[in-house]
Amino acid sequence: MSEKESKKASIKELSPIDVYMLLPKTNCKECGEENCMAFAAKLVNREMTLEQCPPLLKKENAKAYKDLWEMLKPPIKEVSIGSDDQAIKIGGKYVMYRHEFTYTNPTAIAIDVTDEMLDEEIVRRVKKTQQFSYEYIGSTLKLNMIAIRSTSNDPDKFKTCVRKVAEHTKMPFILCTFDPKISEAGLMAAPKAQPLLYAATKDNWKDMAELALMYKCPLAVFAPNNVTLLRSLAKTLLQYGVKDLVLDPGTLSGDGLGAMINNFTMIRRAAAKRGDEILGFPLIGTPIATWIENPEASAEVNSWNEAYLAATLIDRYADILILHSTEGWVLLPNVVLRQNIYTDPRKPVAVEPGLRVLGTPNENSPVMFTTNFALTFYTVASDIESGGIDSYLLVVDSEGIAVDCAVAGRKLTAEKVAEALKEAKMEEKVKHKKLIIPGKAARLSGEIEETSGWEIMVGPRDSSDIPKYLKEKWNSS
Repeated sequence: MSEKESKKASIKELSPIDVYMLLPKTNCKECGEENCMAFAAKLVNREMTLEQCPPLLKKENAKAYKDLWEMLKPPIKEVSIGSDDQAIKIGGKYVMYRHEFTYTNPTAIAIDVTDEMLDEEIVRRVKKTQQFSYEYIGSTLKLNMIAIRSTSNDPDKFKTCVRKVAEHTKMPFILCTFDPKISEAGLMAAPKAQPLLYAATKDNWKDMAELALMYKCPLAVFAPNNVTLLRSLAKTLLQYGVKDLVLDPGTLSGDGLGAMINNFTMIRRAAAKRGDEILGFPLIGTPIATWIENPEASAEVNSWNEAYLAATLIDRYADILILHSTEGWVLLPNVVLRQNIYTDPRKPVAVEPGLRVLGTPNENSPVMFTTNFALTFYTVASDIESGGIDSYLLVVDSEGIAVDCAVAGRKLTAEKVAEALKEAKMEEKVKHKKLIIPGKAARLSGEIEETSGWEIMVGPRDSSDIPKYLKEKWNSS
């Protein structure tokens, strides 16, 4: 490893003491931490930013700030696409593997329109993309962008299409054409939109670079199945002055699938593990290619191929995807997969503890509790609501761990349940003192009853049985 590469320390190798040595060491507490060492630890874990240290922002500390920024910056550069508050960020990743730290900036998904579609079709697809929404474990899953493709090779038609899209959405978009003249026509239709230009190649790189610099846009670089050429183009564009790049090593299906996975993996490894700054940019995948390569295939076959390519690329480091299908069975599995990959592996997915009021309960309504593990909470709440039960649901802090594991690990205790009842002032809300506990917490029933003074009823082990259980067992008197 070269000296330059050795300086590109990984998250695991970077120590708070390395950061602390470059901080002002005033222990002023202006950052909200007790001392500079605590702040350094938060910086290493990316829980705080350099800008939260006011002394570091002073002119005399400019060199230290620059050194710290170099030390802490991610090996995969963060690139912004779009303008104003609608802009999205891609890249910005610190590690190659999710378990090493956590991934940032979930893979952006774009749906395409073309300049040969009728206006009604363009508007329909834009609205469908914009309105896509799915609630999943407390998060709203959405699509992110519109990819505008030139299939007519007519600058005027492309300009009209870009203008039509801009009239109906503020979502960021991608201008897809290898012809710089057509790309410029699209930019003229939305000069302040700062879209992603797709794409520079070995034949058009200079003209596309000029457009990227003139309109302050990020630029995709395309070299299918040729990582050496891709790196050479990226290096040339960086030297030319284009700083925000997105790399496309080509999306291949069928017999080319293995090569595609290998290319994406090699590029991310070179940046994250070897500190190759030229390849340290976000990656773009185009599962839409299956429609272009197989125009005679049925929509179902192409949609299936697109769906599995998208899932593969989300798994293999793609930071942005261009899709054609708007079918729910294509999109929903992929946005759920994306959500699962882009959670923080260091922390269980949890909700805020406290009282939840389901329906319109009264003084005779049942009181139940569950833990604050997100999947458990939303499952239990959904089962109660689907049963049409007016009730109180107490969410007890178990540090984001499910009921059975929390009981076994002493993260859920009788004392915590009693304290939750007290904080929620449940004795003022109901005239009975009956608490239904999860079946998987049955072993705590005696302790909870003794500690809280409430009568304990052991509920079902599976929350789907709650409606039946209450119908048969619940009596507030």
